[in-house]
Formats: sequence, structure tokens, C-alpha cells
Amino acid sequence: MTDSRIPTVRLGEGGPEVGVQGLGCMGMSFAYGPTDAEASRATLERALELGVTLYDTADAYGAGENERFLSPFFRAHRDEVVIATKFALSIPPDDPTKRIIRNDPPYIRQAVEASLERLGVDVIDLYYMHRRDVHVPIEETVGTMAELVREGKVKHLGLSEVTADELRAAQAVHPIAAVQSEWSLFSRDIEAKVVPAARELGVALVPYSPLGRGFLTGGFVQAEQDLTEDDVRRTHPRFQGENATANAALLEPIRTVAKAHDVSLAQVALAWVQQRAAVHGLAVVPIPGTRKPGRVEENVGAAGVVLSGEELASLEPIAGQVVGTRYPDMSFASAGRE
Repeated sequence: MTDSRIPTVRLGEGGPEVGVQGLGCMGMSFAYGPTDAEASRATLERALELGVTLYDTADAYGAGENERFLSPFFRAHRDEVVIATKFALSIPPDDPTKRIIRNDPPYIRQAVEASLERLGVDVIDLYYMHRRDVHVPIEETVGTMAELVREGKVKHLGLSEVTADELRAAQAVHPIAAVQSEWSLFSRDIEAKVVPAARELGVALVPYSPLGRGFLTGGFVQAEQDLTEDDVRRTHPRFQGENATANAALLEPIRTVAKAHDVSLAQVALAWVQQRAAVHGLAVVPIPGTRKPGRVEENVGAAGVVLSGEELASLEPIAGQVVGTRYPDMSFASAGRE
């Protein structure tokens, strides 16, 4: 592809301006099997060349290792990148496999200082509440996050996996630049309430897993057979047994559209997400994850793929036919609280 840069869009009213596609960095050091540091570093550089400026990480990714890995790249390009990281998934010292959701003010202050140190920067551009602790009023959580903005430790605030009501309550305390939730051809529950609320409030949507954790690319079918033992997708119900077989059959309409455009399945899936901006009337910046320069070129190319009304209609039924939940434990998602 050419080196023409992708267009930009603003996250929220007064939020940062970023490329219309970001980069999810979790897999560079965590969750999706063996990593390749050299290839990941090359991917970061290539993404920036192509106009990708929003880079997404979290303190829970590898217990801080992902933030440490990204630090040299961020410091080398500090004025060119928008750093997004998250707090809320506390890792108990006695069991590193567990995650405890914490939104209390003392924890937030501890988390932001640790992230700033690992990232090696003075300020975080976009700081997300990663998951919602329903035992802490969201006004209290966002109030503490707002204090971080006033103190110059954070520039803009984001929320992840929240309901429409939670978003409205948060926005009443401090402007929210972006809501991050899973949104793809396989996962569309946020369209019922969260997306309309975001549009109403002028908040951007940052879809994570826009490629269905790689399943929508056709890269694997049966997680237990096709993925390495250290890949977390082996635990996801959608990618196991009969669920995986049934869901793989749902890719056929995507293949038909991909063939018509002479593009990959991934590009069709991403183009569909990118076009949600026009469909719903708000800023949408998906953050597909990859650790290969060639893949980031492919993903960015999707920003220029325009699907027709007829093609969008052919893809419309897919999400309603998906079998299996998107997490083994759906208490970590917002859908059950709407």
C-alpha cells in the first residue's frame, strides 16, 4: 500500500485528535501466545508512519509489562502519539491469574502513579476506567479521575464497558472523551443504548476486538486446536467446539464481500466498524491489535474500503446468529447491567 496517512477525528468534544484507526497493543506482550519484540517494535513504527496515533494499553496487560514495553516508543515519539492506558483490574499478589475490579480513589491514585512510571512519561493522554466496580459510585470514581486532570497527570478521561446510564452519570461529573467497548460484526449489544447515549453526549466510541479477537479474519476456527496453550482465546466459549464450528460458517457473507472488493476478511470486518461512524453519527476509532507490520498495513487499508448498502445488509444478520458468550465470565462486561 502507499504511505498516505489515514484521516483524523477528534475523540469527544475537546478531546485529542487521532487517526481514524488506532492500535491495540495488548498482544505485543500478553494474552495471545508467543510474542516477538522486534516485530512488535517495527509494527509500532509502521503504524505511526501510516497515521495511526492512538496507542492502547493497560496496567493489567502482563502486570505492567505492556506499558514497560511501549515506553521507549512513546518517549521517542512523545509529541506524535496519543497514549491511552487503563486502571481497575487489580492483580492479587498471591494469585497473578486473578483480576479484582477496583474503582476506589486510593487505588486509582496508586494505579496512575505506577502507570506513569512504567510508561516513562509525565502525563497520560487518555486514561480509562477499565472495568466498572458497581460497589463504588461512578461519580466518586470519575471525580477522582477528574482530580488527576486538574493535577496535570492525565489529559482526557475514558470509560470501558459501561452502560448508557453510567456514561451519563460520569459525563455529569467531567467530560468523557471516549467509551471503549467490544464492537464488531460478532458483538453489537452496545448499539441498543450505549451508542445512542455516546452520540447524544458527544462521546467517541473506541471499539476493541473489532476483528472478533482474530476470528473474523478466518485465521483460526477451533481455539484449542489452532492456538497455543498460552493463548487466552482457548477459554472463550465462542471459539470452542460446536460454537466455533457454527460461528465459522457465519464468515461466508464476509468472504463474499471481500471477494467483490478484492480485499481480506479483516478489511471487510474493519470497514464495517469504521462505517459505524456514518451509520450512528459519532466518532468511531477501532483499535485492532497486531504485532506484524504487514498486518497493520492491511488493517489501515480498511479505512479506505467503503461497503455499499446492499453489502451492509448482507452482513446485518451475523451478530444475531453468533453462539457462545464473548467472555467466560460475563460479569466483566457491561451487557448484563443494562
